[in-house]
Amino acid sequence: MLLIFAIISMMAAVTAYTTGVFLERKAKTLRKSHVIIFWIGLLFDTAGTTAMGAINLGFTLNIHGITGLAALLFMLFHIIWATFVYFKGNESSKNNFHKFSFWVWLIWLIPFISGMLLNM
Repeated sequence: MLLIFAIISMMAAVTAYTTGVFLERKAKTLRKSHVIIFWIGLLFDTAGTTAMGAINLGFTLNIHGITGLAALLFMLFHIIWATFVYFKGNESSKNNFHKFSFWVWLIWLIPFISGMLLNM
């Protein structure tokens, strides 16, 4: 049951995070809805990662574990920064934020894909 929860959580995370990044990219500006979607993605990613860690009885320091931790930290930084940029209200920063979002999303995909490939 925990595995099903973990898989659903990770699929929800990739769906939310990808949707947020590409909606922001299409809009060419950071909106409140994008920030909310990013937070939802982080919530699901954290839930899925925690569940996977419980299934594996902890986290391992292999390529997936290291890139996963790095990606989660990048994602957390990205979302905190997005929240700050949105509420600060600087239009130039909002209009350029999608460039940063895209690169963080690409980095985040590395452990997501490696996790699927290593565990299938």
